[in-house]
Amino acid sequence: MSDVLVIIPTYNEIENISKMLDTVMGLPDGFDVLVIDDGSPDGTADAVKEKMKSFPGRIHILERTGKLGLGTAYIAGFKWMLERNYDFVIEMDADFSHNPTDLTHLYHACKDKGADVAVGSRYVSGVNVVNWPMGRVLMSYYASAYVRTVTGMPLHDSTAGFVCYRRNVLETIRLDNIEFKGYAFQIEMKFKAYKHGFKIVEVPIVFVNRVLGTSKMNSSIFGEAVFGVIKLRLKSTFCKKSFG
Repeated sequence: MSDVLVIIPTYNEIENISKMLDTVMGLPDGFDVLVIDDGSPDGTADAVKEKMKSFPGRIHILERTGKLGLGTAYIAGFKWMLERNYDFVIEMDADFSHNPTDLTHLYHACKDKGADVAVGSRYVSGVNVVNWPMGRVLMSYYASAYVRTVTGMPLHDSTAGFVCYRRNVLETIRLDNIEFKGYAFQIEMKFKAYKHGFKIVEVPIVFVNRVLGTSKMNSSIFGEAVFGVIKLRLKSTFCKKSFG
């Protein structure tokens, strides 16, 4: 069995998921994959099950009933991973906005270079985003600057969703205490790892806006991040016993 698991949450990703799984399966590091599907009505789960026949023991699926949120999907995946003998786990989108070849860079940043958390960063070496409207680029870039200012966490891309964690990070963070479901989930995980003293590095990536399928982003998710950051900082300052 591999020592690294890639978690891919899905909702209506029939245009992308088969190609994504073929691509990840073809990478040299032998990644295993767990797809967490939130009841996609378009047949995403069936497409995954077909690929499971071609790659037995390497592709897995968790099926959930309805859209329960990105954060809860990852928490379910983390718990699934911790019940097995994986040493590393990587979060990844299904839509090719994250280049699958960058999985190798994130994995080896943790496995070979001593990082506890490796963040696929759009902003550590400039602004590396392709085909996003300028308004969304500015919103994302300044959101990360805002998080850096409020939390003191020295990351250029705190909302990034392309992240590798060592097993002991997930064993240390109390996953049942994670509050947020959208952008703020990504911030909360990184902030708690930071507050526990884990080594976080940023690995430069190029983020490409999806070509196929529909974006799941909306203003309420972004709003959760804006106000959630303040809540995280206050809890870490005044409720230290319950934070983490």
